[in-house]
Amino acid sequence: MEDIKNQLNIYKNLLLEWNEKINLTAIKDENEIFVKHFEDSLTILNAVDIKPHSKLIDVGTGAGFPGMVLKIARPDLNVTLLDGHKKRFLFLEDLQSKLNLNCENLHLRAEEAAKKEHLRESFNIATARAVAKLNVLSELCLPFVKKGGFFIAMKGPDLEELETSANALKILGGKIEQIKSVKLSNGDERNLVIIKKISQTPAKYPRVSAKISKQPL
Repeated sequence: MEDIKNQLNIYKNLLLEWNEKINLTAIKDENEIFVKHFEDSLTILNAVDIKPHSKLIDVGTGAGFPGMVLKIARPDLNVTLLDGHKKRFLFLEDLQSKLNLNCENLHLRAEEAAKKEHLRESFNIATARAVAKLNVLSELCLPFVKKGGFFIAMKGPDLEELETSANALKILGGKIEQIKSVKLSNGDERNLVIIKKISQTPAKYPRVSAKISKQPL
């Protein structure tokens, strides 16, 4: 546990250092970084029993939340960090070097990556902490998950969007198995929507981003 704290301290310091050069986080208070980024990311480990050496992809990882934090806490995991912004990987590669941790870093849009044969339906877990609605996130994330695996959507306290995501989940081969409500140490509420992959995602999904935006499932 002490090793994890030390590594998270290095993460925090490097995040603030790099944030002066590129926009990685709007949160600049050190305590808030620990709670709103690190503690928030780690809630996944209490929500789902992730088996040793599982393959996990973090879609839209940004500055590495939750994927990089999970790799620190569970170095046995095979973590892939996916993001469409190249500059973020300059930071993540520097961080991985300093922590001596190896992740697969992919500079691709999710809808492009999900069409690649070696990535499609090859992960035990997909995570996303993005602000997009669940029907959109599901189209971007579920194609990466193998049958029997899970997509974990990290959401805020408002879950009105669940009703509008039912059709998307049915089409994409997912089913909500559980919703875990968590409260961070500062009182902030979060919901982890745990979606099980129960059948194969049709090959035409995900569609191009413009179509996903204009005609969400």
